[in-house]
Amino acid sequence: MVSTQIPKLDCGLQYLPASPDLAPNQILLPLTAAVNAQDGLDIGGCEVTTLVQQYGSPLYILDETTLRAACRHYRDAFIQYYPGPSQVLYASKAWSCLAVCAIAASEGLGFDVVSGGELVTAIRALEELGRPHPGPLIYFHGNNKAKSELELALAQGCTVVVDNWLELTTLADLAAQQGTVAPILLRFTPGIDCHTHEYIRTGHLDNKFGFDPNQLDPVFSFVSQQPQLNCLGLHAHNGSQIFELQPHRDLAATLIEWLGKAAHYGLSLGQLNIGGGLGIRYVASDDPPAIADWVKAVAQAVVAACQSQNLPLPKLLAEPGRSLIGSACVTAYTIGSRKSVPEIRTYLAVDGGMSDNPRPITYQAAYQAVVANRLSAPMAETVTIAGKHCESGDILIKDARLPHTEPGDILVVLGTGAYNYSMSSNYNRLTRPAAIAVREGEANLILERETYEDLLRQDRLPERLLAQP
Repeated sequence: MVSTQIPKLDCGLQYLPASPDLAPNQILLPLTAAVNAQDGLDIGGCEVTTLVQQYGSPLYILDETTLRAACRHYRDAFIQYYPGPSQVLYASKAWSCLAVCAIAASEGLGFDVVSGGELVTAIRALEELGRPHPGPLIYFHGNNKAKSELELALAQGCTVVVDNWLELTTLADLAAQQGTVAPILLRFTPGIDCHTHEYIRTGHLDNKFGFDPNQLDPVFSFVSQQPQLNCLGLHAHNGSQIFELQPHRDLAATLIEWLGKAAHYGLSLGQLNIGGGLGIRYVASDDPPAIADWVKAVAQAVVAACQSQNLPLPKLLAEPGRSLIGSACVTAYTIGSRKSVPEIRTYLAVDGGMSDNPRPITYQAAYQAVVANRLSAPMAETVTIAGKHCESGDILIKDARLPHTEPGDILVVLGTGAYNYSMSSNYNRLTRPAAIAVREGEANLILERETYEDLLRQDRLPERLLAQP
C-alpha cells in the first residue's frame, strides 16, 4: 500500500485532490473539484452554491469525470496485469439508476445486480445505449431470489450467481420447464476474515451468503448431473471497505484450488469472480490501496495459483461498487440551526440527515465535510453535524472541524456516492433529494427530487375509514 500525504492546510482546501497520482478511490473531493474566485467550491466546472440555488438541497452532485476515471482505472489495470480475459462489473447496489448504469456501461463495464429492480434498471440502461441483448453482461446475485426474479433473469439470458440449495434446485426446475439452459456461477463462502465492519464482512463462515466450503463436493456432484445448468465458474466475496490486499490474494488462491476440484466432476469452469470490496478514503486518515494495486495483487495471485495447479487462466471477473462511485459524489446541504451545550458540544443542523445518508447511524461510518462558500476560511470550531429527523442518533458527522458558519451556508459532505441514495428512505416522510451529474460546466438532472404528492401516491384510504362512527 502506498501512503499518500494530505497537504498541511487548516481549511477546506486540504481536501482537494492532493496529487495527480492518486487513484479515484484515494481522493476526498472529486477529481474536478476546484476553488473559484469567490472562494467557493466548483465540481465538474459548476459552482456548488449555484447548483443548490437551482436544484435545492439536500442535493447529490455526481462528478461524471471521477466515475469514468474509476471505471478506466479498473478496466485498464486488468488489461495491464492479467494476461487472460477479464470483465469488470459495476456492483450496482452501491447506486442503481439509469444515468449511473449508462455511464458505467459506456465505459465497457457489465453489471452485478441483486434484485429484480436493479436488473431491469441495468437492462434499460444497456438498451438505451443500443445494446438489444444485454443479458450476458449482467450477473444476478442474492441469497433469497424470488421465483419471479429467477424467471426474469432466465428470460434475459443473465448469469445467475447461485447462493444456496433451494435456488439451485429451483433454477434447474425452471430451466427444464422453459426448455432452456441456465448459465450460473456458484457462490462459496471462502472462510476469509477481513478488518471491516461486521455488517459488511461476507467472506467469513458465519454469514448468510453462499455455500460453505464443506459443500463443494455435493454441489459439484449435483450440478454435473443437471443438463439444464451450465456452470460457468465460481464466485466469492470477502466483504466491503477493505484496505488490506492479502485477503484478496488468499481468496484468489482458494478459488483456483476449487476450480481444480470441480474438474474431478467433469466441470470445466472458465470464469472466476473474485468479488470486490476495495475501500475508499472517507476521511483524511484513511489510506486505501490504489485501484491498480488491488487489481495487480488479485491478478498475480490468480496467475500464480493457476500455474501451481496447472490450470488454464479463467476469465477473471471483479465487481467493484464503492470504489467506483463512492468518491465521485458529494451531498450538499443547507446549514440551519445551532445548539451549543456548554463544555460538551455544539450541534450544527442541516436540512437532511439519516434519510439521505443512513450509513453513520447504521455502520458508524465517518465522513469529512467542507463549507462550499468558505473554502479557504481557516478551521475555527469543532461541531457535530446533526440531521433534521426526529431521532437522537441522526448525526452525520461527530466532531467536524469547520470554519465559522452562518445559517444558509452550504455544507458539502464528501464521498457520498456509495450506499447513500441507494439506501435512502422517506423516514419522517421526508422526500428523497434530487441528484445531478456534472461535467465540463454542464449539470444534468439524473434523479428528480420527490414531492409530497410522490409520498402520497401509493397511499390508499379505504372508504370504510371515511364512514361516520
